[in-house]
Amino acid sequence: MFSRRIAPLVMGVATVLAASVAQADVLFWSTQAKPIEETQAMRTNVLKGFDGKVDYQANDGGPWLTRLQAELKAGKGSIDVLGGLHGDFSTLPEGLTDLSALDLGGAKVNPGFMALGKLGTGEQKYIPWMQATYIMVANKKALPYLPAGADINALTYDQLIAWAKTLDEKTGGPKMGLPAGPKGLLHRFLQGYLYPSFTHSMVTKFESPEAVTAWTKLKELWTYTNPASTNYAFMQEPLLTGAVWVAFDHTARLADALNKKPDDFVAFPAPAGPDGRGFMPVIAGLAIPKTAPDMAKAKALIKYMLQPSTQVATLKATNFFPVIDVTLPADMPASVRASGAAIAKMSGAKDALPALLPMGLGQLGGQFNQVYIDSFQRIVLNGQPIKQVLSDEANTLRAIMKKADAPCWAPDAPSKGACPVE
Repeated sequence: MFSRRIAPLVMGVATVLAASVAQADVLFWSTQAKPIEETQAMRTNVLKGFDGKVDYQANDGGPWLTRLQAELKAGKGSIDVLGGLHGDFSTLPEGLTDLSALDLGGAKVNPGFMALGKLGTGEQKYIPWMQATYIMVANKKALPYLPAGADINALTYDQLIAWAKTLDEKTGGPKMGLPAGPKGLLHRFLQGYLYPSFTHSMVTKFESPEAVTAWTKLKELWTYTNPASTNYAFMQEPLLTGAVWVAFDHTARLADALNKKPDDFVAFPAPAGPDGRGFMPVIAGLAIPKTAPDMAKAKALIKYMLQPSTQVATLKATNFFPVIDVTLPADMPASVRASGAAIAKMSGAKDALPALLPMGLGQLGGQFNQVYIDSFQRIVLNGQPIKQVLSDEANTLRAIMKKADAPCWAPDAPSKGACPVE
């Protein structure tokens, strides 16, 4: 009797399991939107419009990678779509599906971002998903002093210098501001904006003649920069007090100014140099592992994530901005609307030159950043000879790269082994 009773139960469980497999969710395995409120917003708001069930699971980088590598090694897996930063994917190109032919439903992603998604291969290994970055903000009182014919959304470094010079001469003192304080992010300006714009490099051309030109321009700009910048960490504060009229910083560190006095400020892209409009996007992408159980659903989900309405919903959920040009709704915070427009113009510019966050440095990341800060202090603040300083600091940078054995990242060309400092 016992065996007769248990048999129908076992068959019933098997039937339920089979049904659950048949109706399995699309597993979205991500390193992003990890805070509970962001994860919940992804599940209930961002993914609610997808034609199918999605199981969004956010994890730290270690567990995310461990499970993915295990599935790739086994040749069979349950992960359909991967979400992660560029660096999360950088060691996995051989395990990712080529998405070159993926239909994005008319969504047009910045070509520079798409190129990053190739991970140095001839295939589209990930599709850019969302971004954060650094921009510039100006008090509208500064706009009449722009150089004749200058477009604030397409400035060059020479025009920025001329603008700062005029502000200094016409308004009673320097009004340019940079986050050069001990807790500021000036090193990101040097790494991701100045260097790429003049050298098309962050590491390899560190002491090149083009780098000398870049530092020469920065010294000139500093002449018209508020000297209190050496104390600034968040540029929103001096913008609000009026000590600074034009500033560069991370979007999060400019938000208060844009939110508290939205009618007083305008956000715009960083300037361009001879090699392009260098900027440092924090790029998150979407990929499909070769072991994905349902390629069709995985591709459909990526297409869905790139649609304008989904990109806006993702912004609300994560505070990461769209990678496509979208019209933001009026109910978004003023800082989001202003920053979003500036980011779209910067990333979509014809001369856009993305420069990734440093990668592969591990615990040496702080020492890497210090090379740029030390160079700034020696060259700009202390007036030491540019060539000599760059030669000295290049030796330090070279040793860091060799110790970390970190390959080059964009905009430097890929390398085998440690990124060289020429």
